[in-house]
Amino acid sequence: MSNDTGRVSDQPEIQFRVGQGFDIHRISPDPDRKLVLGGVEFPNSPGLVGHSDADVVAHACIDALLGAAGLGDIGQMFPDSDPELEGADSVALLALASAAVREAGWRPGNIDCAVVLDQPKLAPVKDQMQTNLSNAMGAPVTIKGRRTEGIGALGRGEGIVAWAVAVVTR
Repeated sequence: MSNDTGRVSDQPEIQFRVGQGFDIHRISPDPDRKLVLGGVEFPNSPGLVGHSDADVVAHACIDALLGAAGLGDIGQMFPDSDPELEGADSVALLALASAAVREAGWRPGNIDCAVVLDQPKLAPVKDQMQTNLSNAMGAPVTIKGRRTEGIGALGRGEGIVAWAVAVVTR
């Protein structure tokens, strides 16, 4: 049986929300700082400045997921003023954010993330990054690498940026 909207009335309505995330970190001058993207360490690349492991990919995913569920942003849930989060594993933080989203009554659907950088190349480890993030979130995460084409500060290798979009349902 259908109602005025044409929707079958005996089927529950599925609610969904979309959130977007953005993060940017500059390259660290500290030669001991390790680059971590999507939970994968890049041993021959300079690391990023940040309070945690500065995983710009995981951070954008967290921000998108929290935004979709209406739970604020990464800085509210994981403030950089918290000494316990110094050097924190950002993929583990994604797992905590996913648990908070579930606790709020939402189910993570997926995240799609675009990472903008020229070096290092993501293609050889993209599958591992996706697996790390998907396992932490409990839902699919896809990664796309984009090059800067030499434009601006990112084109000069001064940092890395990531954008992410998340869907949650209930």
